[in-house]
Amino acid sequence: MFTVIPRSEVTFTFARSGGPGGQNVNKTDSKAILRWNIFKSPWVPEDVRSRFLEAYSSRLTSDGDVVIHSDEHRDRLANERACLEKLTNMLRKVWIPPKKRIATKPSRSAQRKRVESKRLRSDVKKARRSPVDY
Repeated sequence: MFTVIPRSEVTFTFARSGGPGGQNVNKTDSKAILRWNIFKSPWVPEDVRSRFLEAYSSRLTSDGDVVIHSDEHRDRLANERACLEKLTNMLRKVWIPPKKRIATKPSRSAQRKRVESKRLRSDVKKARRSPVDY
């Protein structure tokens, strides 16, 4: 498992954030926008990179940058941390490979119970019919 995303690989830009905040919101750039290029990151294993690309291809630019933004907080530093946390969570989700599904068959008793319940339901519906339909 990875420990920390190197700060040198991540670039931040800041913009004016919308929403509540009074007059101060019109003069401070508190929205954080994180850019991280997955192709230029040497510490990410190839299998993790391929799973990341598969899971988050819609979040990538044509250059291979992942763009994450946060304007949840009124503080620039808090929004920076939120962006890093989002990126970390994305990497955590794809870091461990998914388990292979093993195909199984229902047991004989389960098949019997299923057919029996279907027959009982059919009998209930037949009992609701008018005598002309028989």
